[in-house]
Amino acid sequence: MRENPTDAFAGGPLDLPGWRHVYSGKVRDLYEPDLPALGGAHPLGDVVLVVASDRVSAYDHVLSPGIPDKGVVLTQLSLWWFEQLADVVENHVVSTAVSAEPGDGLVPDVVAGRAMVCRRLRMFPVECVVRGYLTGSGLAEYRASGEVTGIPLPEGLVDGSRLPEPIFTPATKAEVGEHDENVTFEEVVRRIGPDDAARLRDLTLAIYARAEEIARERGVILADTKLEFGIDPATGATVLGDEVLTPDSSRFWPADLWEPGRPQPSFDKQFVRDWLTSPDSGWDRASDTPPPALPDDVVRRTRERYLEAYERLTGRPLS
Repeated sequence: MRENPTDAFAGGPLDLPGWRHVYSGKVRDLYEPDLPALGGAHPLGDVVLVVASDRVSAYDHVLSPGIPDKGVVLTQLSLWWFEQLADVVENHVVSTAVSAEPGDGLVPDVVAGRAMVCRRLRMFPVECVVRGYLTGSGLAEYRASGEVTGIPLPEGLVDGSRLPEPIFTPATKAEVGEHDENVTFEEVVRRIGPDDAARLRDLTLAIYARAEEIARERGVILADTKLEFGIDPATGATVLGDEVLTPDSSRFWPADLWEPGRPQPSFDKQFVRDWLTSPDSGWDRASDTPPPALPDDVVRRTRERYLEAYERLTGRPLS
């Protein structure tokens, strides 16, 4: 098991030889090749470097401190899932090879294990969400209208109910600090056109079907997940990008503890959410005050859940 001796990966982006930082999300930092330093071209073509940090967010806030090894878990689990899905959809990974010398355009040694060199894609402005179980924002919509993103569901469903069949419930991408907004399939058609909308829906449902079966074999329920796709400008192919089927983008529940009618235990940052909303934190979610620092115990238990998710799904420890 890895140990993270510093908080270097819990803060902002790092200076990486051969790469220029261009964007940071809640968790990931994106870099472009420093082309002058590489002699004008990258040896692998039009690529970007995606680095998963140990930052953790909840309720639209990036928190402190981070969760040690979280970025490694996210990257290694994504790579494992990309392999399981290789016959279903192309993915954006080009290389995870570590630099032999500084500035050679491969993964710098300091971020080895948590970074991927990826194809640059034209990303669709849609979060492709699929739900096999009812919870979260889907449950809130259902309680208000009996529908989720315009899809009618049977009466009598409760928190954690398995749906009759998985449903595609897309959302718009939000900026850091803002909420994604659930939208109807018709809204996706309006934004990107009928052919692309249908392709994203069908790929999302196919990926969920494969992943749900794999997870269930390992005693894990995949309740829902969020995917992102883009177009490869060189080939025109629709490609799976970003991360895939991690505790940050998915709800994973222990199958043996599943009990509809209540919130389910999950392999993610639930310890963080629970502590923030407890009297112990002293934080008012409705205020403009930033959340307090996370206690060591919450950080430790959250790290253990991420590691357990990785080990249960892949069948191997994080090396």
